[in-house]
Amino acid sequence: MKGFKRQKDQGASQHAESHKEQAELEKKDALPADDELSGKSKTVSRRELLKLAGVGGLGLLLGGGGVGAVLSAGQRLESMMTEADTLDMVPFYGKHQAGIVTPAQDFICFAAFDLTTSDKAQVRSLFKAWTEASATMTSGTLIGTDNENLNLPPSDTGEAAGLSPSRTTITFGVGPSFFDGRYGLAGLKPAGFRELPRFQGDALDEQWCGGDIGVQVCANDLQVAFHALRNLARIARGTAVLRWTQEGFQRTAQADPAGSTPRNLLGFKDGTGNPDTSKADEMKRLVWTQASDGPAWMGNGSYMAVRRVRMRIEVWDRSTLGDQEDTFGRHRSSGAPLGKAKEFDKLDLAATSPEGKSVTPPTSHVALAHGDGSMNILRRSYSYSSGLDKQTGQLDAGLLFISYQRDLFKQFVHIQEKLARNDKLNEYIVHKGSAVFACFPGVSQGGYIGDTLF
Repeated sequence: MKGFKRQKDQGASQHAESHKEQAELEKKDALPADDELSGKSKTVSRRELLKLAGVGGLGLLLGGGGVGAVLSAGQRLESMMTEADTLDMVPFYGKHQAGIVTPAQDFICFAAFDLTTSDKAQVRSLFKAWTEASATMTSGTLIGTDNENLNLPPSDTGEAAGLSPSRTTITFGVGPSFFDGRYGLAGLKPAGFRELPRFQGDALDEQWCGGDIGVQVCANDLQVAFHALRNLARIARGTAVLRWTQEGFQRTAQADPAGSTPRNLLGFKDGTGNPDTSKADEMKRLVWTQASDGPAWMGNGSYMAVRRVRMRIEVWDRSTLGDQEDTFGRHRSSGAPLGKAKEFDKLDLAATSPEGKSVTPPTSHVALAHGDGSMNILRRSYSYSSGLDKQTGQLDAGLLFISYQRDLFKQFVHIQEKLARNDKLNEYIVHKGSAVFACFPGVSQGGYIGDTLF
């Protein structure tokens, strides 16, 4: 399957310098802020201001200082938050959840959770706590207030202390099992929302399937991403437990400042055919659910498909370049369709060679995934490597395939059924994990993830 095309990330060029710039920011003097209530002066660090900006806490900084304090603090905030600061943060709040059309970051930590409570109020409280923590962590700040008290466990696990926000995004969705009747929400389950059918060739392992809740954490630093997921799991204790997790990676912006399409572990560019996320009408047609689709609470959300695809790397490495290119239907070096010169040259499935053969094999991955070009999905995939398979002595490595679409069955299932039956790539891959999640719409400040459902 094809992965996610790396968009021309606005932050790609500065990502290579982000750690250096963050270190320089931390060294600068904290700026004074007047505390008009007490008449005293206090200092506010850049990191504290990033937190306040990220979670809408400017009012906390201003206290009861009035308009004059608003202007003063606003000017200080502007002077302290450099371009590097703002480009390294992705806003958590908004019409849509971040991490869907957001240009793909370098790393992912994905987790599926199972709920252990039958109390809807506890589930609601969990989403509220997750919302607050997510808004804080995506701003590059440690969560909680008890991180210096020697007599208490710290509120935050601490491994991201001093690190930049790293364009962290945290995206939440709920699986079909969430609507099984435990919380009185069965009537609000989207029509037809169910686990994916078993496709031809699937070899699914239960340990990589399903989940009541799916959480996708992406960041330009793996430790920052892990920190976010670890703290969400910590907050969930007593309400939800981890079902399965998978880390993944792409090439970093430092390795590829141009932000070209990433390559998968088979060496081919992965995601060239993705739709243009800058086109709002295209995203509305392909990615964002509409209230009219039903149910109303899913308006401005999206459906996520997740597949853990193991690659038979050792077998692939023994195949010829010609066989590899016929399998994908593209040239390995350029990513161009066979017979073309450039990656984004138009795919012509009707083109034939002088001998009358199809230039692009009809069973190639690109031919089947493209079809007539009328149906597409937004791929946001990452490579993974989980060490050795002790049974075979081969690498357990492949693709954590993630896609977003407005309709799971009209889009993803329609494409995957064709791939499962005829794709030449099936000789070199096997699907080991599968899950689907209904991803909530974005959240406004003062609200919480899932508030349109609850």
